[in-house]
Amino acid sequence: MAEKIATRNAYGDAIVALAEQYPELVVLDADLSGATMSKGFSKAYPERFFNMGIAECNMMGVAAGLAACGKKPFASTFAMFAAGRAFEQVRNSIGYPHLNVKVVGSHGGLSVGEDGATHQCCEDFATMRTIPGMVVCCPCDGNEMRQAVQALIDYDGPAYLRLGRSAVETVTDAVPGYRFELGKGVTLRDGSDVTLIAVGLMVQEALKAAEILAGEGVSARVINMHTVKPLDEALVLKAAEETGAIVTSEEHNIIGGLGEAVSGYLSGVRPTPVVRHGVEDQFGRSGKAAEVLAAYGLTAEGMADKARAAIALKKR
Repeated sequence: MAEKIATRNAYGDAIVALAEQYPELVVLDADLSGATMSKGFSKAYPERFFNMGIAECNMMGVAAGLAACGKKPFASTFAMFAAGRAFEQVRNSIGYPHLNVKVVGSHGGLSVGEDGATHQCCEDFATMRTIPGMVVCCPCDGNEMRQAVQALIDYDGPAYLRLGRSAVETVTDAVPGYRFELGKGVTLRDGSDVTLIAVGLMVQEALKAAEILAGEGVSARVINMHTVKPLDEALVLKAAEETGAIVTSEEHNIIGGLGEAVSGYLSGVRPTPVVRHGVEDQFGRSGKAAEVLAAYGLTAEGMADKARAAIALKKR
C-alpha cells in the first residue's frame, strides 16, 4: 500500500534529515511549529531554530538578514500569513534583493477544512508568482516533498513552498527512477486525447480522472506540474501539440494560478483549448476537508467533466 502522509509532515522530516549535511540551514516559525511540522527541527537543532512569535512580517525580515549573512533560512507559517500578511516583506526584503530565503506556506488551499475561509489560502500561487524571480512550488506527496526540500536547499534564490494539511497518497514513488527537478513537470500517465495538468493534491485526483475517462474510451495524459513558476513550458507545449486540449487543476483560485500560467503561455505560442479546474473566484467555507473539496468540485469527477468540455472545444 502506498504511503499516505501530509506534505507538511514530509517537510518536517526532510529539514531534520538534511540538517547535518547543511550546517547553514536554519528554520524560522511564527508560533505554528506544531502545525507546519518544523517542531522536529526545533527539538533536534534548537540553536538553529527561531520561533518569532505571531509576527510573520518580522520573521521574513529576520530570514532576509540571515540569508544576507550566508545562512539558508526556511521561514514557515500558514500560507495565508506567508503570502498574504507578509507579502510586502517577502517582496521587498526577500524578492527585491533576490535573497536565498525559502518561504514556506503550510495549510494552503481548501483542504485546511474546518479553519474556514480566513485560513483557506487560495491566492498564494497568484501573489507569489507576481514577485520577480520567485520560484513557486507545491509538491503532490510526501516522496516529492522530501526531494523538493533537498532541491530548494541547493537552489540559491528566493522560493515559495506550499505544504498541505491533509494526508495524501504517495504516487510519485511508482514512477521508475523518479527525480524531482525545479521547473520540470513530470508525465505520470501518457494519453492522446486530452492532457490533465495538475499541482498538489489535485495530481492524485487527475490520475483518478484519467481512469474515469479511460472507461469512456478517452485517453488522458496526466502531468504533475509541481513547479508553478518557472513553468515547464516545453512540456506544456508538447502536450498541446500532441493532445490538442488541456485541463489545468489546482487547489487554488482559477485566477492567477497554474491555469492562468498555462493559458498565458499557450496563447502566445500555440492557442489551444484550456479549461481551468479550481476554485472559481470564491472564498472557502468551513467543513471537513474532503467535503469542502467536493463542494467546490475539486474531485476526480469534477476534473473529468472539465476534460469532456476541453475535448468538445477541440472538436469545434
